[in-house]
Amino acid sequence: MKNFTLLLLTIISAFSFSSYAQKAKIASGDKKYDSYAYVDAIKTYEKVANKGYKSEDMFKKLGNSYYFNSDFSGAAKWYGELFAMNTTVEPEYYYRYAQSLKSTGEVVKANKLLDDFYSKSKSDTRGKLYKDDVNYLDEIKANSGRYKIEDAGINSKYSDYGSFVYNNKIYFASARDTGNFMQRKHQWTGEYFTNIYNADLNPENGIAGKAKKFKSAINTKFHEASPVFTKDGKTVYFTRNNYINGKKGKDENRITLIKIYKANLGADNKWGNITQLPFNSDNYSTAHPALSPDEKTLYFSSDMPGSLGQSDLYKVSINPNGDFGTPENLGKDINTEGKETYPFVTSENEIYFSSDGYPGLGGLDVFVANIDSNGKISNIQNVGSDVNSPKDDFAYIIDPVSRKGYFTSNKDGGQGSDDIYKFLETRKLKCEQQLEGIITDAETGSILAGTKITLFDDQNSIKNSTVSDGSGKYVFPVECGKIYFVRAEKPEYNTKEVSVTISKTSGKTNLPIALEKSSCKVTIGDDLGVCFGIKMIYFDLDKSNIRTEAAVDLEKILVVLNENPTMKLDIRSHTDSRATHQYNAALSDRRAKSTIKWLIKNGIAPNRLKGKGYGETQLVNKCSDGVSCTEEEHQANRRSEFIITAL
Repeated sequence: MKNFTLLLLTIISAFSFSSYAQKAKIASGDKKYDSYAYVDAIKTYEKVANKGYKSEDMFKKLGNSYYFNSDFSGAAKWYGELFAMNTTVEPEYYYRYAQSLKSTGEVVKANKLLDDFYSKSKSDTRGKLYKDDVNYLDEIKANSGRYKIEDAGINSKYSDYGSFVYNNKIYFASARDTGNFMQRKHQWTGEYFTNIYNADLNPENGIAGKAKKFKSAINTKFHEASPVFTKDGKTVYFTRNNYINGKKGKDENRITLIKIYKANLGADNKWGNITQLPFNSDNYSTAHPALSPDEKTLYFSSDMPGSLGQSDLYKVSINPNGDFGTPENLGKDINTEGKETYPFVTSENEIYFSSDGYPGLGGLDVFVANIDSNGKISNIQNVGSDVNSPKDDFAYIIDPVSRKGYFTSNKDGGQGSDDIYKFLETRKLKCEQQLEGIITDAETGSILAGTKITLFDDQNSIKNSTVSDGSGKYVFPVECGKIYFVRAEKPEYNTKEVSVTISKTSGKTNLPIALEKSSCKVTIGDDLGVCFGIKMIYFDLDKSNIRTEAAVDLEKILVVLNENPTMKLDIRSHTDSRATHQYNAALSDRRAKSTIKWLIKNGIAPNRLKGKGYGETQLVNKCSDGVSCTEEEHQANRRSEFIITAL
């Protein structure tokens, strides 16, 4: 019994010691994890996990440590362990696990997790984008096969990324400087800190020479990356750890983040006057600057307060005196709850960027979007599987003239953890469409040359106009995926308006229009509106402003007035019997005057028009005050008339 007791005490003591040791190791791992020392955290956590210890919190942090280092196979392994223990974890882990599985080729399982992610977090933009585009792989396939890609010729066995071409040199960040035995490694990645390097580019064939460290005060003992030069070569913007003048800044958790800096080229041809941009902060990161073609706007990535996701795209104006405006988030048109980063803007009003928030192949994918004159972003598309892979693909830049450029990826087959690739885009992704058709006589099929054709957008704004040629043909350049309205007008024919939806792929959209001969012959005293079936010019309830559908009908009246310059009209507006006599009279009079005002604004002389509101004084049926009527009967009394008073 005594021996048994001693044995039992020994076992309990050993178990207690083992449990204490595990907890101590977990605490050590947590400390490393919280300070972004992910490589060291992985080593500590895995020692414990490989001895059979299981913990949801540890599996989350192990998965995250791999995920944040873009090692998606490692992330998938430990997220898998997490989900084996519990599938009621936070929605974010469904998304990260799905992204990791895509990178390992398990797309079906990944999509199932994305379905679950959407059901658990329907307000998240990433889930909505996935559900709105469940055939995203087909679209990526359609956008592929457009590039010739090869190694850029400047890579090492370390991380090389983020290129920029200026003055026949390529600039990029590299971790290849292992220095001496005192050279420090970055705890996040386990690689050496990056500096900016450059290499000469042969202007004839683009082949890069030997890479050399950029000799300037820009490079320090911490990270430098993402340089972008102004066209005159006198200013460079770049990303660096929060370190300047020998001092390292830290956030409230004593972590050194990254900032955007600016340097100027002095008279001695050396880079100096290195300053951080005024919207930087010790408590959030700003990174990866990109200049607009006119160099009046700086685009960048940040997780500053107000960001929608883990990092968003921003822009800030550069004033003529060199000062900066207030940073502006590019908004929900482009940013998601995930990461949007590495912007690049071209002279063709396109913005390229990398994101893990849009449906893609895994990790960061490169996307492109249009920027209109008001800064609105639209038509976001994945650039395809030539550039994109199941891993991280980012830092895409392109010369819009030669269609040559560079991007960075940690895809399989590279030399280092990140590698720079050069490419030639052989076919533009930008969708280009042409709307065309032939105008004919509906009865005889004969060609109608000289027909006026007007193109409207879905907001009833005129986009273009033309006249059908000798073969009856018209042609308009149009935007892909948009809805348009085409109006055909010709004397002695009824005006016809047709809607058309343009394809989302490049090509031609054919829209033939057949016009019917006008059978409406009018004289003085006739209602011109009857010819066109215009029963009422529509206004918003209790208002007198012209609505969009009303403008469409008034365009028909306008055409006839222009074709008959001596015609005059008496425009009469009527209401039903509901509301008071006084109210109806005033409302109908305002509407008649608004109709006249619209026609005058569009070129009709005021002396050709007169009008009045008659309220409910000229009802066409029994529906006076106190009489029960259907809505259709009341509608018959709400009408507009265009009585011809002179020809």
